Amino acid sequence: MSLEIKTIAVLGAGTMGHGIAGQAARFGYSVVLNDVDDARVQKGLEGIRGVFQTGVSKGKLAAADAEAALGRIRLDATIESAVAGADLIIEAVPEKMDLKRELFARVEAAAPAHAVLGSNTSSLSITEIAASTKSPQRVVGLHFFNPVAVMPLLEIVRGEHTSADTLAAVRAFGERIEKTCIIVRDSPGFATSRLGIALGNEAMRMYEEGVASAEDIDKAMVLGYRHPIGPLALTDLVGLDVRLAISEHLHRELGTDTFRPPQILRRMVRAGKLGKKSGEGFYKY
Repeated sequence: MSLEIKTIAVLGAGTMGHGIAGQAARFGYSVVLNDVDDARVQKGLEGIRGVFQTGVSKGKLAAADAEAALGRIRLDATIESAVAGADLIIEAVPEKMDLKRELFARVEAAAPAHAVLGSNTSSLSITEIAASTKSPQRVVGLHFFNPVAVMPLLEIVRGEHTSADTLAAVRAFGERIEKTCIIVRDSPGFATSRLGIALGNEAMRMYEEGVASAEDIDKAMVLGYRHPIGPLALTDLVGLDVRLAISEHLHRELGTDTFRPPQILRRMVRAGKLGKKSGEGFYKY
């Protein structure tokens, strides 16, 4: 019989973390939001409020439901107390393997023995992360997409030791928060990042070669292939530094030129042009 998830701890209150926390709270889960200090946790809560206010203004969320969801969120800047009563723990910290392995070992020691340990990584090996724990069968990838409240996909990544019960529990969680779940085997970039980086890198090379403007490259995919956003605009949204890190990782793991980071991406990151979060990337904001 699989675990019934009632309480969720989200570690990392940035864009993805607070998005996950807000979505879980909206659909009835008790949520603990954690980050390295009180200021970051408070900023995460303000991010959730902003998402809810947008939902209310668009008529997609009742004001009373938004307030009820906020009431289900507790803030905690200490990892051990944040995870102490959780059935599902989701980390949304920076994409650094050493950081994630250290965090998972610490979390496992403080969390209940039944708790599922999930990672929102978009490309790092779930099996390698799980190797830092004594119970790798409880470790699973839960790759959400930005913005979490809008994007319908949840990519569930099965590590070498992830159990069937763990998969069943997180699929039930995903479906309850109204996500369409896919299950993929642990491999570099999983399904989504591998395809997305391949498309994004080629779009950057085309832009660098002067094939077309950023706007027209993006229009080609939006209007010609019905993508909701073009690959260069998406790179700006995700962050050029994040895309560079993922591309470098995939190039190391897979070895093909498809994933070799374009020179323009390296130059823009060095120049601090990181996309929407810095005010400039392939577009200005």
